[in-house]
Amino acid sequence: MRVHAFGDDALGHHDAVGLVAAIQDGEVSIPEVIDAAIARTERLQTDLNAVAYVAYDRARAEARDPRGGFFAGVPTFLKDNVDIAGMPTQQGADAYSPTPLAKDGDFARMFLATGLVPLGKTQLSEYGFSPSAEHPRIGPVRSPWDPAHTAGASSAGTAALVAAGAVPLAHGNDGGGSIRIPAAVNGLVGLKPTRDRLAQDAMNRQMPVRIVSDGVLTRSVRDTAAFLREAEQVYRALPLPPVGDVTRPGRKRLRIAVHTGGIGRPASPEVVELTLKTARLLEELGHEVEQVEHPAPASTPDDFLLYWSMLAMAITRTGRRQYGPTWDRTRLDNLTLGLDRHCSRRMHRLPGAIRRLRRLSRVSADFHQRYDVALTPTLALQTPLVGHLDPTNDFDTVMERILEWVAFTPWQNATGDPAVSLPLATTAAGLPQGMMFAAGAGRESTLLELAYELEEAAPWPRITG
Repeated sequence: MRVHAFGDDALGHHDAVGLVAAIQDGEVSIPEVIDAAIARTERLQTDLNAVAYVAYDRARAEARDPRGGFFAGVPTFLKDNVDIAGMPTQQGADAYSPTPLAKDGDFARMFLATGLVPLGKTQLSEYGFSPSAEHPRIGPVRSPWDPAHTAGASSAGTAALVAAGAVPLAHGNDGGGSIRIPAAVNGLVGLKPTRDRLAQDAMNRQMPVRIVSDGVLTRSVRDTAAFLREAEQVYRALPLPPVGDVTRPGRKRLRIAVHTGGIGRPASPEVVELTLKTARLLEELGHEVEQVEHPAPASTPDDFLLYWSMLAMAITRTGRRQYGPTWDRTRLDNLTLGLDRHCSRRMHRLPGAIRRLRRLSRVSADFHQRYDVALTPTLALQTPLVGHLDPTNDFDTVMERILEWVAFTPWQNATGDPAVSLPLATTAAGLPQGMMFAAGAGRESTLLELAYELEEAAPWPRITG
């Protein structure tokens, strides 16, 4: 059963760029657009559980006096792990009671300067650690393609709302695949930018290995391209080549490597076949395609898991200092606590893991001297049912299932490279299965040009189709 809110209201079936044109042409007003987005969100919330916090009064006030920017008047949500003035930051947890913040974080300041109007914040897994948002008390975020299935990863709430038509574009961030995973699950475009491409909040900038990148989830390539173009007008990453205004397919034929074996885990036979089908499409379009082994060293899965676990340990051991007297460690889920234990028992290995993870950017740079783009499936298996990754289950069981499913995306978090998931495949069960394309650092424009070409050659299904 598909769940969506598309209709004949002010939002219609527009993507964000189309909605900007409709507003500028006077077809719809900004207050009408905001009211339609609020109504759609309220209609979807019971089925999808995608919203963490609402700020509807603020959105209606901004609609009457919109700020400038290309996306002026376009409704959006931000994920509930970035700071926005006047809203609390809950991090997908209920282990403490947050209070509204006094000022925007660095990312939200840049994001909102493009003109986007926030309706509130979206739900995520506890601290973003699980690739499925299934909190034991807050509840699971469900896929609008089939609510029996997870909406995927910690940007799950964002993806569910964009796919189901509440808003055309919304914020996500990606520390192990959490833009790309929910894009793959929900039939969306999800691009993780190059490390340092966009402004980031201080916590992410201070990590020993800066694995987290912020971005957006959209229904069209042009929306993702337009967001990066407009964000670049606000925040320019000087060490990186500019993305610029990418509006069409590129002419250059690319050298494309194909991996169907992930970082320590292979894809399922069905997913392998869907990936090879995408490779054949690339060959038909004139690209040079070669199936090769993944360049990840054998140590990468264990190193990344240990680093991921260190982040959980930092939270569990400093929670009261960070979040105040309401902090209650006993309300953390089994996954967060299990990651804490995993790191504490292997602390002696952590310095070596960090050194090896930092070296991976050079491994990837050498690889992309030979290949312009790498194609992999975004995920190794089809979308699991809600409950399969339930964090109240035994830690070892849940972690094994996570590693089986998320076998490709962490590579770009470690290397810092850009990667995009495109909804180019559909499983036998009728669910979206994303295909992922990665390029060398700073080459988002290459990925966008290729994405435009594939969107034209093999238009992806919409949830209303």
